[in-house]
Amino acid sequence: MTDLSVAHKLAPYKPKNKVRFVTAAALFDGHDASINIMRRILQSTGSEVIHLGHNRSVGEIVNAALQEDVQGIAITSYQGGHVEFFKYMIDLLRANGGENIKVFGGGGGVIVPSEIRELHDYGVTHVFSPEDGAKFGLQGMINSVVERSDYDLTDAAPKKADAVLKALAGGDRRALARIITALENGGYGDDVRKAIIDAAAKKTVPTLGITGTGGAGNSSLTDELVRRFRLDQDDKIKLAIVSIDPSRKRTGGALLGDRIRMNAIEHENIFMRSLATRDTGSEVSAALPEVIAACKLAGFDLVIVETSGIGQGNAAIVPFVDLSLYVMTPEFGAASQLEKIDMLDFADFVAINKFDRKGSEDALRDVRKQYQRNRELFTTPTEAMPVFGTMAARFNDDGVTALYQAIFPALLEKGLKAKPGKLPLSTTKASSQGRAIVPPERIRYLAEIAESVRGYHKHIEQQARVARERQSLKIAKGLFEQCGKPPAHFDELINWKDGELTPAAKKLLEQWPTTKALYAADEYVVKIRDKEIRTQLTSQSLSGSKIRKVALPAFEDDGESLKFLMKENVPGSFPFTAGVFAFKREGEDPTRMFAGEGDAFRTKRRFKRVSEGMPAHRLSTAFDSVTLYGCDPDPRPDIYGKIGNSGVSIATL
Repeated sequence: MTDLSVAHKLAPYKPKNKVRFVTAAALFDGHDASINIMRRILQSTGSEVIHLGHNRSVGEIVNAALQEDVQGIAITSYQGGHVEFFKYMIDLLRANGGENIKVFGGGGGVIVPSEIRELHDYGVTHVFSPEDGAKFGLQGMINSVVERSDYDLTDAAPKKADAVLKALAGGDRRALARIITALENGGYGDDVRKAIIDAAAKKTVPTLGITGTGGAGNSSLTDELVRRFRLDQDDKIKLAIVSIDPSRKRTGGALLGDRIRMNAIEHENIFMRSLATRDTGSEVSAALPEVIAACKLAGFDLVIVETSGIGQGNAAIVPFVDLSLYVMTPEFGAASQLEKIDMLDFADFVAINKFDRKGSEDALRDVRKQYQRNRELFTTPTEAMPVFGTMAARFNDDGVTALYQAIFPALLEKGLKAKPGKLPLSTTKASSQGRAIVPPERIRYLAEIAESVRGYHKHIEQQARVARERQSLKIAKGLFEQCGKPPAHFDELINWKDGELTPAAKKLLEQWPTTKALYAADEYVVKIRDKEIRTQLTSQSLSGSKIRKVALPAFEDDGESLKFLMKENVPGSFPFTAGVFAFKREGEDPTRMFAGEGDAFRTKRRFKRVSEGMPAHRLSTAFDSVTLYGCDPDPRPDIYGKIGNSGVSIATL
């Protein structure tokens, strides 16, 4: 048995083939810490990872795995319903030509050994248990996953040029995914690649290229454009999206994470494929021309290519597309920096995304002027330049709609087959500032809170120093009087320091001896509405020791006492650090038990049973994960298994 000290020294497995995985956390499951750790180790082990994030249905995961043509799927499930979830995944893979895709899972101690055996028997490649983690360590488990998935996918694709063209013409999406894999892995000779390019040249299918700086929101903007294509064309238009992300030079792995931003692609008329740049040293894949051509031959009306983030001097996407969109943010530095951006010479459209940020209006003006200078369009007003302000993160953003409505007619001129659009015409070329996600007046909201707290702490320190100095003067005055020396000037100094204390600080110090005396008693008595409420302040431990409910500090220094009163204080008093109530009500301690199970009626019966004979009858109730995510119960297996699991199902009120 390998212990963890040895497991930590394991070297990453070196895959012989390009290994691709889809990773995600299960539906209605927000526990994504472990899958994020695992996919990072997969990347550092040389794998290309298409990460979907958390709360992903079986349909979304399987659809991604088939389109991305991966060797493996890695899923974490900590929210119950895992048996139905994984079995449904195996069923969908087998039904849609993905029987070769290996499925790996994990869920800590949530998935018990008997369930692991059941899932293995059903076809899940491996479900990792806590014992596996203790035995192999993280790298050891990932090595096992990658090694089992290290096989060549190229053999599954059609071999001859005629067979390739026939498969593409038939519109088989699974065949398209396998052909793209063979193209990317160099599995075809020059004759097949040339045949694909020549056949696509006879098709009139426009290609839109989207590129921009890293972190500008390229993927989010692409998703919003796809959403508008779907709404504008009633889901009739067939879209192929090719998304490119950079490979890591040191390990060869890659995070192909654009799908996590794509919320509008789950439709039968939309196909998405992620490519890694691999060894090209560019923002595009070496196989991009053939991949675009294959998508055209597969019957799509439009191909959208989104590249990895680029620098100022990159414009590699331009030769491969009919129209190009450059995405940037308002934070490009001085206006002179715009002169260095190569894409401003070539882009047909420019989007200044994240338009709610400071300086966006100035950026829009400067980019328009630079675009005008680059194209020498001095007789055309700057407002007519195809530069748009967008907020892709905002629902139904009018700036994104304006951008779409400018791109759409340009694509029609390039041969896009589509009916006239039906979206209401946008009257602006930039996002309306009045509808920002975080309004300008709230931008510094958290900073203002932090400043207020720091200012309050500084005020406490100053008041504590004054209180300490006042106490020191009073002690000195007493010593002078004991020694028979004249204390005449002390009263003046004490009054001076007394004036520096705020009325609130004075009141706290004056009441402190009374407060200590009240809490030193065995019983705390308070009168509310002519009724006396008595609270026991002590309890006895099993060893006979007297334990106080509230223990106060034994400070003799007024400065430290004031600091405690202003920073912490007793329960029920400002600043309420110890709670908003003076004491917890007695006789109502809840039984801390996760009692929700099944529907409301079953949960009520369970409540009565588990609280029977107990002094406390208040139980801690939880909703099941389906309810927590605001969804209705459904017989679909990946939902059904989670209904009433670890909580009560509340679907109606």
